Amino acid sequence: MSILLVVFLSVTVLAVEPFGATIANISTSRAIPDNATNNDAMAGNVTELNITGYTTTQSWQGYFGNVSGTIQLADSSDNVMYNWSLASPKGEVYASTNNSIIWNYIQCLNFNSDGTYADDKMNAGGTSAHGTNLTILDDQFGINQGDRDAPNNTFSKTGTHDNGAGLIHDLFFTDNLRFDAGECLSTGIFGSNSTVSNGTFQEVLLYEPTTSSVVFTSILDQESPLGFDKRSHDFEMLVLENGHGTDVASTPYYFWVELE
Repeated sequence: MSILLVVFLSVTVLAVEPFGATIANISTSRAIPDNATNNDAMAGNVTELNITGYTTTQSWQGYFGNVSGTIQLADSSDNVMYNWSLASPKGEVYASTNNSIIWNYIQCLNFNSDGTYADDKMNAGGTSAHGTNLTILDDQFGINQGDRDAPNNTFSKTGTHDNGAGLIHDLFFTDNLRFDAGECLSTGIFGSNSTVSNGTFQEVLLYEPTTSSVVFTSILDQESPLGFDKRSHDFEMLVLENGHGTDVASTPYYFWVELE
């Protein structure tokens, strides 16, 4: 008599989500104030002046650098069965003030959401309808909407600083959720010629509804173009930070990376 033994193997399929990133602070600097220049005053004269000056933003911190890593096959104890080194990885770098992001609910931040914080989980992979909006975001970081460096003057659906060219962000995936080109608010950050180039240094604003978290998202540049400081970088990123008035406290940001 022959016996046929049938074994059913149950396999749970999980989405690939961003992993916490190990970061090394290479350097931190800020613009040095220009020296004052003079003009001779003489009693009885009236003088017309054109004055040009610069000041440091009180709303944003900048991050930039390079990413290295591997794609690996490992168990829950981090025992690695196999890995593939990535010399020039493709993917995203994420930063948020919250360290417990639920990635399968991630969605585009919406400046015009109703701000009621009603359940937004059904909008995963789309755009927030009820979460943090522009007014709430401005209040959280001490920003006036009329400020030149306010979020709505920095990010837009057409990619701010595009010089009228309409430079939208590229298609990307987060936790197996697809975000089409131009779906989210985005901006382009300056390269070596102090302007924005199509397809480089793209940043997107994402939102996680269960923790009401804004997630700043930089799309990695595989070609490592020349950045604002004329050196090659994989990413450049802006994050909000309140430096207005008497606020001199720092804001901790947590970083994740998702490699493809």
